[in-house]
Amino acid sequence: MGDSFSMKIETYLDGELSAQEMQAMDAHLRGCASCSADAMAQLHMKRAVKLTGTRYSPSPELRAKVQRGITQEKPVFWQRWLSVPVFALLLIGLGLYVSQTAGSRNRIYSELTDLHVATLASANPVDVISTDRHTVKPWFQGKIPFTFNLPELNGSDFTLIGGRVAYLGQSPGAQLIYQIRKHQISVFIFQDKNLPGKLQLTSGKQLSFSTESWNSNGLSYFVIGDTSGDDIRRLGELLKSAAQS
Repeated sequence: MGDSFSMKIETYLDGELSAQEMQAMDAHLRGCASCSADAMAQLHMKRAVKLTGTRYSPSPELRAKVQRGITQEKPVFWQRWLSVPVFALLLIGLGLYVSQTAGSRNRIYSELTDLHVATLASANPVDVISTDRHTVKPWFQGKIPFTFNLPELNGSDFTLIGGRVAYLGQSPGAQLIYQIRKHQISVFIFQDKNLPGKLQLTSGKQLSFSTESWNSNGLSYFVIGDTSGDDIRRLGELLKSAAQS
């Protein structure tokens, strides 16, 4: 195991290396079984700690109790005096909802980023290897409970590497690997109904990764890679056009 690489594994998993260092680490992990195993072990530990830290959430019974307290009729005499605390409860409830929605969104992005990093660190990143969309798409039939379209890449800078089944929680979905120049991009597709709540999907930055996400025809698409945001958006446009065809 090269000491220079082993010392950077944790920083690599946190997505805090430069783009050049990420590429060097990706290449090293594919050829070094010891570092690859260490990276996977650290990744599993990070995910276990993360899940432990977010295990508690308010129970349905507590929510129902708060709602009963808000909606319970009070004598007219008390309504004026209770208006301020009731309004405060409403604000607290709204804050909890916004916080939980943002927390769910952040957890999903965090899990998908972990999956992307783990895939790049794997010696076998895809289960079906092909640059032909007509080979990759049919491979998923019977393995996931939905279908999707893939774009024609002729004339673009992108190359389809292959795909694999990915899981978000207990929900199966598709993970597709694309390449542009020396960068690899993960495209995740899941059913909306299996995601927690109604997520507002956007483009942006997660750690050192560029991201793009959207909903289409009951499916949620997530595009994650260490390439530029413009590359991510261009691949997203190709996928959106394919989804409508």
